[in-house]
Amino acid sequence: MVKYEAPVVMGDESIMDPKSHGTSMVPVQSNLRWGCDFKTADKICNFNRHYAEYSGYFMNSNFPKEESAASGEITYYDSNTGKPLFYSPRGRTFEKFMDESKAHGWPSFRDAEVNWDFVRVLPNGETISVDGTHLGHNLPDKNGNRYCINLVCVAGKPN
Repeated sequence: MVKYEAPVVMGDESIMDPKSHGTSMVPVQSNLRWGCDFKTADKICNFNRHYAEYSGYFMNSNFPKEESAASGEITYYDSNTGKPLFYSPRGRTFEKFMDESKAHGWPSFRDAEVNWDFVRVLPNGETISVDGTHLGHNLPDKNGNRYCINLVCVAGKPN
């Protein structure tokens, strides 16, 4: 198990204890952004600890049609609670964000793009919300921490 360096905020396994809806108190929102599928999102966010949407899902969603450099900084909200979890691009261009995300198959965020008020990383690299939403994993590379995140888990709307 790993203890990641700051700015990473480590979480405790108890965050993912069973709740009224899997690891969360509520199901995902019914009106997810970018055409994300409710059933897929609910399964991955709330009843899963290890699996992901298929590689490239985000490129087959409405995300690449609806978002561009003209969008400015995009806020990604927890699909369960609507809390803001990630922001991109931050500290890089939209094109660099997309290039990295396409190369890995999932939206890939860096430390500066994480809202540490609501995101935690477990010692095994699992990246979660403070409310128990499974988001993805931290898979560090030569450039530092890289959070490979399921689009269906951050396609919520603000509450």
